[in-house]
Amino acid sequence: MKTSIIEIYDTTLRDGAQSEGIAFSAQDKLNIIRILDDLGVDYIEAGWPGANPKDVEVFELLRSIPMKNAQICAFGCTKRADCRPEDDKVLSELLAAQTPIVTIFGKSWDFQVTHALGVSLEENLAMIADSVRYLKAAGKRVFFDAEHFFDGYKANASYAIEALRAAHMAGAERIVLCDTNGGSLYHEIDQITSAVRLLLPDAVLGIHAHNDTDMAVANSIAAVAAGVYQVQGTINGYGERCGNANLCSVIANLELKLGYRVLGNRLSCLAQAAQHVSEIANKKLYGDAPFVGRSAFTHKGGVHASGVMKHSATYEHIEPELVGNTRRVLLSDQAGLASFKNKLAKLRLGATYQEGQLREALLCLKQREWEGYSFEAADASFELMLMEVSGQKPSYFELLGFRMISDSLHRGAGAVVAESSIKMRVANVELHTVSDGNGPVEALDRAIRKALADVYPLIDCFKLVDYKVRILDAKHATGAKTRVHITTSDGTQSWDTVGVSANIDEASFLALIDAICFGLMLKGVAPRC
Repeated sequence: MKTSIIEIYDTTLRDGAQSEGIAFSAQDKLNIIRILDDLGVDYIEAGWPGANPKDVEVFELLRSIPMKNAQICAFGCTKRADCRPEDDKVLSELLAAQTPIVTIFGKSWDFQVTHALGVSLEENLAMIADSVRYLKAAGKRVFFDAEHFFDGYKANASYAIEALRAAHMAGAERIVLCDTNGGSLYHEIDQITSAVRLLLPDAVLGIHAHNDTDMAVANSIAAVAAGVYQVQGTINGYGERCGNANLCSVIANLELKLGYRVLGNRLSCLAQAAQHVSEIANKKLYGDAPFVGRSAFTHKGGVHASGVMKHSATYEHIEPELVGNTRRVLLSDQAGLASFKNKLAKLRLGATYQEGQLREALLCLKQREWEGYSFEAADASFELMLMEVSGQKPSYFELLGFRMISDSLHRGAGAVVAESSIKMRVANVELHTVSDGNGPVEALDRAIRKALADVYPLIDCFKLVDYKVRILDAKHATGAKTRVHITTSDGTQSWDTVGVSANIDEASFLALIDAICFGLMLKGVAPRC
């Protein structure tokens, strides 16, 4: 059955929850269900009823939460060999979940039947058929996941097909072909799925691919091309071992590249959904994730940046807005004047520059990048550098020197206290202040503020909200050059600065000084001379 519409079956909350490092709470699951429902997926597998108290709670809560687009599915397995369906605990718990759809998996590889289940091949077929009939008789729509199907087909094609036929003849609405070990390649998926189409022409097929060969997305798309109607996977590709098919990539490719109808006008919500799910999962969304990653439409090289600003198709395969993403042009040692000019439109301090000044600033940028600076996430330091090269940077103070001391209150035990002293010239007055803190950066920050407080009282509202350290040349061990990124906020706006030095205290100082200077300029404060 080929169609222009493809069903999306999301298993983030069950297969995705098996990913290392993910531990969804009941509330996490409900939050993700809302995200997926808003996104417009067709089916959401909420978990395995009875597997743990958390999933029991989720299914109970879902009974009172209406869905706008999706239908909730409960997941389990076929009955045991030594009991009737009505006496099987798993089937009973599936019915108790009170979902309109039940998805059960069963063995389709003869090796798994004899070695894992320990039953005869005939008994396994009976287990599949009896389980599907029982759930259908109880009023449920039943989807059957043929576990290890592609391995099973390659080992014993006739038996693998018999397993599918047993589920189909018993009334399963979807017959899902599973590459459970994730070891199949796309040409195998295409050939085997096409063969199944011919052998079971009335069955509505699905694909469930794992990513152990990094082929899950390609395999899912190959299966669609061969005639499957339903694609199963997870947001951001979460899942056991190497994960499942990444639905973000599957959906975007099917809709934008192959013309299938999947999410329709909700496709523009895809990037936001991926980000929200990653936050709930407490897993950073990879910047280079196709379609939805922050770097998916980011341009760094000068030729690329120049081209994409003239016409996006020069270096972008789609418009980023189609999937809810945005274009970014970075400044680095790969940058050209086009990148600089694009950046000028986003400057916050209002300075203007001549063409010659921009070329000089570009050379300065490349030199500082060689020294270890990175201005991709430090717009404030970049703008200050630009103003310095063009002679427009105001001088709020003059640094005469600083010293850092760290000492333990009790040798071998207790807290380590840091002390910083700093000498500065402000408004023609030389100041020498001392302050301490929980660490050298806090002590240094306090000493700087103490020196400037009377002259520039507005800095009291500048708060350090993020501090990151990156070792640039680890081969030099403790003597390695360090890059420090700092985010500062005044409560309504925030700005990012960077400092680089082989001394982490100096790198921190440079980033802190930039943060204060930029904040004062942003507030329109004039230097005190």
